[in-house]
Amino acid sequence: MSFMLGLAQSGFPADGNVLGMVESYAAAAQEAGVDLLVFPENLMAPRLLDAAEHMRLAEPLDGPFCTAVRACAKRHGLWMVFTMMEANPADMRPFNTAVACDDTGAVRSTYRKCHLYDAHTVKESDRMSAGDALGTPIVAPFGTFGMAICYDLRFPEVARSLALGGCDLIVFPSAWHDGPHKARHWQTLLAARAIENECFVAGVCHAGSRYVGLSTVYGPLGQTLAQGSATSEREEAEALVVARIDPAQIAAAREAMPVFEHRRPETYRTC
Repeated sequence: MSFMLGLAQSGFPADGNVLGMVESYAAAAQEAGVDLLVFPENLMAPRLLDAAEHMRLAEPLDGPFCTAVRACAKRHGLWMVFTMMEANPADMRPFNTAVACDDTGAVRSTYRKCHLYDAHTVKESDRMSAGDALGTPIVAPFGTFGMAICYDLRFPEVARSLALGGCDLIVFPSAWHDGPHKARHWQTLLAARAIENECFVAGVCHAGSRYVGLSTVYGPLGQTLAQGSATSEREEAEALVVARIDPAQIAAAREAMPVFEHRRPETYRTC
């Protein structure tokens, strides 16, 4: 059974109305026949925030932001993946959390970003707490998918764990920082995760000027199925990127190149 995936390559809304932006993308996705709509990392932020603002805006999963996005999913009959700053009772620094809800608005899974981006001039651990568990497969009527967040893409164990759990699709909501070679890293790593796991992989990147854009869906052979523009190519890179996901392609890829049958985990050193 094939289904339609939508990537909302959204940025910071000009008027600061994040929920209004979510509503607009949801309406467009419904019109396009999308089954699963995925938003980028940093969705909850109306603009660039400092560490204190991240902590101040954080909410629990039953707070007004998550509740409003779930209501939007129900109104438009969409499954959604979105990110939020989840309040952390044990630490002032919130979790960077991805939420998957179904077309009734019910939360089906959550994932707290495990790998925090402390590199170059960014130190995410100053404003966020790390999760301590990988995501788990999410079973939907149209297929099984998993989610990870941005910097997790650089750790192949994350995608492999989800693929071994039976995911047809792995989504990476991201705010991938631009810079030397960063766009090439983004595209290469997404394609690599698809090729090595012989499944669909999608990365949706924030469209703000400091990020790469280039939200892309890759097939199980590493082929590009759909792609948004790079933020640097035009002033406004916001777009709804849509691709059809056909799990039959996974079976064909794994029959032709049966890497999962050839795995020898007993020989792999645990690091």
